[in-house]
Amino acid sequence: MRRAPLSTALATLGGLGRAPVGPGTWGTLAGLGAGWLAVQTVTMPAAAVIVAGGFVVSAVICTAAEQSLGQHDAPCIVLDEAWAMAAVVLVAPWTAATHPGWLIAAFALFRCFDIVKPPPLKGLARCPRGWGIMADDAGAAVYTLLVLWAARALLSVSPA
Repeated sequence: MRRAPLSTALATLGGLGRAPVGPGTWGTLAGLGAGWLAVQTVTMPAAAVIVAGGFVVSAVICTAAEQSLGQHDAPCIVLDEAWAMAAVVLVAPWTAATHPGWLIAAFALFRCFDIVKPPPLKGLARCPRGWGIMADDAGAAVYTLLVLWAARALLSVSPA
């Protein structure tokens, strides 16, 4: 039995992306958990570094995994969803520990944007290699954050 390269193991989150049903949803849940844990311990300046650095590192990992798998944005690659959801949680307009309803909304919005890929997300997905794998999820994260920030403003909900 041939072992998967490290990049593939990382890009599939240890095989989570090989789930027979909803691998992107499982990856998003992993990112939600990672983001929630990070919110408990990370300051905002550190969160910005984590989000930006995580994007670059994840794009490199996804490029290597794509080459190993021989398929652009293979469904089993879920590191992109995990990174994007964690990024949403890290910069969203609430404290995750005190507003679980916002986390649920963020999860649902992100999955909708990631699945539907409204313009220009489909175009971003066509970027080469791991950059395309990551770019459409980064766009879905931005759309999610825009809706959450607008909802916060409309509802006059103050952050905790």
